[in-house]
This record gives sequence, C-alpha cells and structure tokens, in this order.
Amino acid sequence: MRVLIDYRPALRNRTGVGEFIHNLITALSEISSLGNPPTELLEITAFSSSWKDRLQHNHGLPESIRTIDRKIPVNLLNLAWHRVNWPPVELLAGTDFDVVHSPHPLLLPTRSAASVITIHDLDFLDHSYRTKNEVRRDYSSLVKQHAQKADQVVVPSRYTAMEVERRLEVPADMISLCWNGAPDWSPRSQLPDNGHLLFVGTLAPRKNVTGLLDAYELLLSSQKDVPDLVMVGTNPDELELRTRLQRPSLTGRVRCPGYVDSSTLKALYTDALVLVMPSFDEGFGLPVLEAMTIGVPVVSSNRGALPEVLGKAGLFIDPLNAVDLADAINRILTDSALMMQCIASGIEQARLFTWQASAEALCGAYQKAIAVRNDKCSRKTTI
Repeated sequence: MRVLIDYRPALRNRTGVGEFIHNLITALSEISSLGNPPTELLEITAFSSSWKDRLQHNHGLPESIRTIDRKIPVNLLNLAWHRVNWPPVELLAGTDFDVVHSPHPLLLPTRSAASVITIHDLDFLDHSYRTKNEVRRDYSSLVKQHAQKADQVVVPSRYTAMEVERRLEVPADMISLCWNGAPDWSPRSQLPDNGHLLFVGTLAPRKNVTGLLDAYELLLSSQKDVPDLVMVGTNPDELELRTRLQRPSLTGRVRCPGYVDSSTLKALYTDALVLVMPSFDEGFGLPVLEAMTIGVPVVSSNRGALPEVLGKAGLFIDPLNAVDLADAINRILTDSALMMQCIASGIEQARLFTWQASAEALCGAYQKAIAVRNDKCSRKTTI
C-alpha cells in the first residue's frame, strides 16, 4: 500500500495537528516494520512544500519514510488546491499512490488515489472570526463538500465523529476513529517542591484563556501561596490579552514562554502541580493526555472531547464559570488525597491511548478508503 501523507503541519513547530501527523507517521513505520499483515507492504511518503522550510530527516522521521520536499509557497499551493483542485499531488511527487492523506479537513487533489482527510474539530464552522488565512477563507465554505467527497474521514475522538456525521452529513461508515497516542514518558517519581499551574495550547479565544486568567485572579485575591501560572504555546498576539497580562495583579505571576521543544515541555509538565484545560471546544485535547501520562492532575472543561479523554481521572468545570474553575484548582491544590487519586487514575487512563493502536486504526481507514474508491470506479465503469 503506497501512502502519501501531507507533513506540512509538522514542518515547523509541532503543535496539536503537527504532533498528530508526525507521531502517526512514526507509528505507521514501526508497525509496518513488524511485517504483520496488512501492514507488511506499507510504503509511506511524507510530502512537504514550503518556500523557506525544508523537510529533512532531522525532523525525527524514521529512515524508512520517503520524503518529498518541493520549494512551493504554502499559501500559493493551498490556494491552487482548495480553489481550482490543481495540481494533482502525483504531478508534484512524480509517482502514483494508493492513498493520499490530508491532515486537515480539505482534500489533496489526486489523479486516482483514495482520498483521506482528517477533521480534528469543527470549531471553525461556528467561529470563523477566530481563524486566519486559508482556514478563514476556505474551511467553512468547503469542508462539507470535501468531507462528503472523501473516501474516508479520520477523526481523533467519538465527539468529533458525531459532529462530522451530524453537521457535515457524512455517513458513520465513512468515518474512522483514530485517537492520539500518549507520549513515551514515564510517570514522575515525586511531586515538585515548588510547582506551578500549567496551561498548554494556543493562546486563542477557543482555549478560553480569558476565563483562565479570570479564575487565576480570583485565586490570587482569595488564597495564599498560589503557584505561578505558566501558559505554554504561541506568544499572545492579541492586544487585549497582552494588556491583560500587564495588570499589576498578574505581573510576575504569569509566564508565557511561547512554543517550547519537547524536552522543555516535558520538564514543564514534570514541575506542574495542575494542568488547567478550560477550552470551549476540543476535538481531542492532547495536553490532557500528556499531563496524565506524566502524573499531573487535570482540571478540565466539560465540553467537546475532553470528558472522553480525561474519563474519571480529573475534575470538570463549566468553562463559563470562573468561580467554578478557581474552586476546582484550589480543591486539588489543598486536598492531597484528591490530588493523589487524580494522579493515579490519570496514569491508568493514559495507558488506554497508544500510537500503535492509532496507527493500526489508520491502516484500517486506508483499507476502507481504497475499497470505497474501487467501488466508485466500478460503478462509473458500469454506468
């Protein structure tokens, strides 16, 4: 099975989608090397195009992965792909494939391969004003058409699967569930002596950063010895948020280190007392899984796929209620029995999510996509 996967989301800083596609490619390579059917004939190509950034094996891809790197501006190629459905990816790659996999909701043009897309969430349908560039220009208007045309739609959670079926009118048998996997981290051996509260994610409205800061200011005003708050992700680029962080009550108490590499991220989890995930919507919620893996208790929004990932291993809050969020954080910080219960349950919950299982599910999705494409071709021939 010859598979091309668009690697561009992982080319620079690997945030959620980038981590998803990089780890899946790695896991696909590993299960293929085991030689067990149906993966023994799996040939994976990672495709990239950029004017500035080059795809090389120093990105951490296995040596068995073939790479194709074209010096074409990302925005230009996306415009051509999304708006005129050209050029076919085979023309850029110089070879044919059985499956072409897009890690985002819009198809990659192909001559004859089965088409697979990934839909992580549908927040952009309701809040396009929160998005930028081609996501704002193309996703809302094209996603339903592309999802219905795809030979298989890959989703990271049951929640997203139900949303895709309901809102995009994609039949359930055309949707394949492929969870994120837990990182290869061992649970920490002890709690930090001088830990912090941790948030990981894009500092964007969907993540409810304002609600988090509201709750944190409530904690600072009502409790003693409140830990500092570390917000890891892209640096705040909205004037309102930058101004908010300059308030006297928050100055020196909130750190925003921006994007960090994997080793730094692991260290920040290791030194965290609580991970706070107050998002309005999540298609999966990878930071929750990362926190549970290393033994960090979690306070999470009760929306989207977060309850599906966290299970019974943490505390849930209404993301619109800052008092509720502040109280939940304080409960974990002050109740050692509750903290230890969340840690133990989280470690067990995290073991349910593996990249090997995700890769095996993705192989199944590819096989379904090929069968669907063959059926479409057969019906066209008959007609």
